[in-house]
Amino acid sequence: MVNVGDTLPDIVIKEMTADGPRDVSILDACGSGTAVVFAVPGAFTPACSAQHLPGFIQRIDAFKAKGVSAIICIAVNDVFVMDAWARANNVNGRIRMLADGNGALTRALGLQLDLRPYGLGVRSQRFAMVVKGGKVATLLVDEAGAFEVSAAGHVLANL
Repeated sequence: MVNVGDTLPDIVIKEMTADGPRDVSILDACGSGTAVVFAVPGAFTPACSAQHLPGFIQRIDAFKAKGVSAIICIAVNDVFVMDAWARANNVNGRIRMLADGNGALTRALGLQLDLRPYGLGVRSQRFAMVVKGGKVATLLVDEAGAFEVSAAGHVLANL
């Protein structure tokens, strides 16, 4: 599993643009400043849609005030689902919605969650990390079924 101090793996995932899907490196998405990356088990799932993503949307200005230059949401969903989820939540480009459709980034981070018994396949654990200059500065991983340490308010308090 990824640890504090590790450089993020240079994995390419997908992002929807006005011109359609495009490849984006997670390192490029995070940039050279401070980024907050949070992952959810799935777009449109109950806690992810009712609490996790909305919590970050509501606190965008507070994150920016603490020097965060990018907020990134990742899920093991395809780029079209991530785009639809962004539109359904009026994200409007304020949070980068990145699709780890094949789970390559999730596997590289060692943060997979086996949800096959529920018909959801292998997804991402619910987590958040603060990335500074491409290195993991803070890693907050929720226990399976929990939604606590990766919540926007908790992440903000740990910046």
